[in-house]
Amino acid sequence: MQILVVEDDVDIAELVAFNLERQGWACSLAHHGTEGWELIQRQRPDLVILDGMLPGMDGMEILRRMKEQETISGIPVIFLTARGALEDRLDGLSLGADDYVSKPFSPKELVLRVRNVLARSNAGASQLVVRRGAFVLDKNILAATLAGKPLDLTTGEFKLLAYLMERPGKVQGRAELQNILFGYADTTQSRALDTHVKRLRQKLGSHAACIGTERGVGYYFNPDTDNEN
Repeated sequence: MQILVVEDDVDIAELVAFNLERQGWACSLAHHGTEGWELIQRQRPDLVILDGMLPGMDGMEILRRMKEQETISGIPVIFLTARGALEDRLDGLSLGADDYVSKPFSPKELVLRVRNVLARSNAGASQLVVRRGAFVLDKNILAATLAGKPLDLTTGEFKLLAYLMERPGKVQGRAELQNILFGYADTTQSRALDTHVKRLRQKLGSHAACIGTERGVGYYFNPDTDNEN
């Protein structure tokens, strides 16, 4: 899971990232509203922790813009802000925020809220039949087709493709993908993960570019790839 923390107070941002990374989640930081907005569009993280008061562009404006763009409108957002008044909480929630945490805050409580929001988000993404462009995956029977033709995938390849397809455009970290494939993550599994991706791409043929690489981070499913190239 990739979490973006948009917080102008460097100490708070690093405290949040430290506690989230201890749970195995990958974190990136932005300390300016405009920078945070650009990273949201580029990274498409699994969750955004958003300060309400930011230089350049405040958190409310960032959330408004997110909800206006279909490709990122579904990314869950937790507000983490000193604006604790009831009106501020209602404004954030009415714009579509998934949760609202007031400063000062407990890191343990924030971790719990992040876990709950991610669980709800993943539950919504885990439909039994997944369709993306020419791909159709039926998780009931572990069957995959591409442009109407069956794909002969191993169980591991199917799980990997399904996981990426359910999160289009979002880079999934290597540790997260190792957990999906092997049930745990460590450096000895890195080559095995890369082998799975290589074999999956071979089976996708001219559609292989749909599995993108973020060097040093992980892999993602690119729904916008021109499959004929």
